Amino acid sequence: MNAFIVVLIIGIGTYLIRLSFIGILGNRPVPSWAEAPLQHVAPAVLAAIAAPAVLLTDGSVDLSPVTNPQFFAAVLAGLVTWRLKNVVWAIVTGMVALWVLQWLF
Repeated sequence: MNAFIVVLIIGIGTYLIRLSFIGILGNRPVPSWAEAPLQHVAPAVLAAIAAPAVLLTDGSVDLSPVTNPQFFAAVLAGLVTWRLKNVVWAIVTGMVALWVLQWLF
């Protein structure tokens, strides 16, 4: 079986699995016991994507400002977000901090 057929079958299977949840549960309200944990899915996925990019250098945890300026820029952006609750300022602060740290080191 060639790779195209395998990818096509997997794609159709994935589509049908997702469609089944929409078709079965699409018109029903989500129970309150399931709604609370679902509110944390998006932040958890974002953290799982961002954490390795911010914390790891060459496969190991690196918290040095010289070799990993992303960590300190992310911490500063997180503090700005927490204090100001403004995503635009968080992005601007994080990028400027990253550029300055990369320029310094």
